[in-house]
Amino acid sequence: MRYCLARRTLLASASLLFPLSPAMLRAAATRGSQRAEPVPSRHVTLKPSPYADAMAANRRYLLSLDPQRLLHNFYLSAGLEPPAPVYRGWESESIAGHTMGHWMSAVSLTIANSGDPELTAVLDRTLTSMRRIQSAEKDGYLGGMTVMREGQSVPGKTVFEEIRRGDIRVTWELNGAWVPIYALHKILAGLIDAYQLAGRKPALPIAVGIGDYFATVIEGLSDDQLQKILSVEHGGILESYADLYALTGTARWLDVARRLRHHAVVDPLVRGEDRLAGLHANTQIPKIIGLARLHEVGGNMADANAARFFHATVTGHHSYVIGGNSEREHFGQPDRQGEQLTTATCEACNSYNMLKLTRHLYGWSPSADWFDLYERIQINHILAHQRPDTGQFVYFMPMEAGAKRDYSTPEDSFWCCVGSGMESHAKHADSIYWRDGSTLFVNLFIPSTLDLPDGLRLDMNTRYPQDGQVTITVTHTPRRATALAIRRPVWADGAAIMLNDRPLAAQQQDGYWRIDRRWRAGDRITLSIPMTLRSESLPGAAETYAYLSGPLVLAADLAPADQRFDGPAPALLIHDDAAGALTAVADRPHHYRATDVLGQKHDIVPFYPLYDRRTAIYFRTFTPQSWQSERATYLAAEAARIDLARRTIDIFHIGEMQPERDHGLTATGGQSAEFYGKKNRSLPQGARASFTMQRRPGPATLQITYWGNDTGREMRIVVDGHEVAIERREQRKQNEWLLIDYPLAPTQAAQSTVTLTGLKGKSTVYGVRTLEAR
Repeated sequence: MRYCLARRTLLASASLLFPLSPAMLRAAATRGSQRAEPVPSRHVTLKPSPYADAMAANRRYLLSLDPQRLLHNFYLSAGLEPPAPVYRGWESESIAGHTMGHWMSAVSLTIANSGDPELTAVLDRTLTSMRRIQSAEKDGYLGGMTVMREGQSVPGKTVFEEIRRGDIRVTWELNGAWVPIYALHKILAGLIDAYQLAGRKPALPIAVGIGDYFATVIEGLSDDQLQKILSVEHGGILESYADLYALTGTARWLDVARRLRHHAVVDPLVRGEDRLAGLHANTQIPKIIGLARLHEVGGNMADANAARFFHATVTGHHSYVIGGNSEREHFGQPDRQGEQLTTATCEACNSYNMLKLTRHLYGWSPSADWFDLYERIQINHILAHQRPDTGQFVYFMPMEAGAKRDYSTPEDSFWCCVGSGMESHAKHADSIYWRDGSTLFVNLFIPSTLDLPDGLRLDMNTRYPQDGQVTITVTHTPRRATALAIRRPVWADGAAIMLNDRPLAAQQQDGYWRIDRRWRAGDRITLSIPMTLRSESLPGAAETYAYLSGPLVLAADLAPADQRFDGPAPALLIHDDAAGALTAVADRPHHYRATDVLGQKHDIVPFYPLYDRRTAIYFRTFTPQSWQSERATYLAAEAARIDLARRTIDIFHIGEMQPERDHGLTATGGQSAEFYGKKNRSLPQGARASFTMQRRPGPATLQITYWGNDTGREMRIVVDGHEVAIERREQRKQNEWLLIDYPLAPTQAAQSTVTLTGLKGKSTVYGVRTLEAR
């Protein structure tokens, strides 16, 4: 077993108490404390490829943004007149300012690769503005976050000063502000990147000022108070303090970093326990990246083992075939992704952060397994989530059959996945080549030129992943022998390597072809990597499969994105082998055809370039015998699913942070919780919750989900000021979910306001939906 996502059936029975594969264990044992480091991207030049196109589109977007508009709220906080209006979307909400941090990191990554004098000049002007704003704040604070106080938006610094005094109020938010520490971290991380990657020396004192300010806020708090704060999403603030310690040597920053461990999440991981189900996924991944960085600067092996266990758990038990994870931003029950094929799977931020974590773990034990995973995510999720023509981004990558991708807009979105997307597509050159003290590793097959200071120059030419031919030519050599390790993908049965047109019996170790020789200019290494077709079953749905051709995840191309897809999800007949359901199309690499159980023919092609299409990645399969017995049940279920999707106007996953923000929920009492994997919100007697639901012209149905065994309760339901029902939960006793429909009067309004009031006992709501009336 080398690669958990490619060997799910083995993982199902394998222990994960120690998550390293045998190859990884060998690598760690033989290399000891010697770490591999990525070759700085300034030594790497990309050649024409989808990766170069993505970076070019990203650069255009970075240049199109006005940093002064991103700094609008920063100026207001410092009592200065903003020179430009604020952007819309999330930059007009209380999380404002986070985009500036992502923008600085993305710009710094781009400068680190190419120098880019135009972006360098923009970044320098931005840092000058930030230094001026920070000076006006007088205490090191620098941020654009806001919070509502008495109906007015005030600077988020108010929250930090309340925390300093011990006034800590936690819900989804921190003292009424949406993730203020998360936003502060993005700014701090962006400044650290500007210093480290772009070489902008003025960035470090600004970063130290922010670090000092937040440290003074929390250093006077008890551990219990600090853990309460850390229960709210706080990004990678631990990682940034570990970075500050590494950059400055100031022991104070290491002390702060160690205090920022969120014990409720980290301690079970240290013990080797998977308690991720129900947790907001991207809240947790940066915490673990912080642990990995803390291990690197502090040396605690428990932190390293927790990071490895988390990585193995997420990739082996909580991920989809494209390498992404989460549904509606949350981890589900392990190995039950078959219950979560929706339009809200695979948040892009999660994959961005899992790639960051993978880089840390690879550096400790350079094994090709890590980059088998890295490549899968980079190609099938990251390339898929950016339109290379506009440079805009997808938040969720839907796994539901017939779903399409929904993209951000240049000035009206600024979601978290826009910010991480700007970074993701600025770093396609930063992980191709790695080095330790004796070896140069080639981990990704991306057309590029490598020019190292020691005199080694390589030229990599390939159309990979379109085909499996890769040529690496030595164009200049150093005076000493150099070991070259080239990744041999785990799925590439029959892969071969040649040197100067002759077969090479290269040593294979830790998933690499290893060649140790004194190179000569003109030496040419040729790889032949068969693009093997294979299937992978979906955890939790053993008869449902996805297909891959080489490194590419395949999908059925169902329809243009601007057309509805109302047909049943394509299902396939199989005999002995799931991959046998697909037939290769001659002279068209990675192109297959399949006929579904209803006789419909489908093109099965690479998923990532289907930017404007409706797709199906996972396919339910039947044997001829099972299809005869299950046909009627399957078609009825698909008809019900299609009807529900057609009639659904809005879905409110009550009890989850982002959906509650999106639906404007306010509550006078009660709390969120989780039961049988469903988030919910309770309403004690006398408590009221109000929120908005989208409508279409005409009559509708309000559908609320309850638990059948919840009895002895009463709740009033009011819509747009009119009482719709009093739900009395007295006699119904069922150990299952209960969906109750309430008719709504016709309207021409785009939304309705729903108010729920607890009248007796504690009513609990598990979901709300508006549907077109039948």
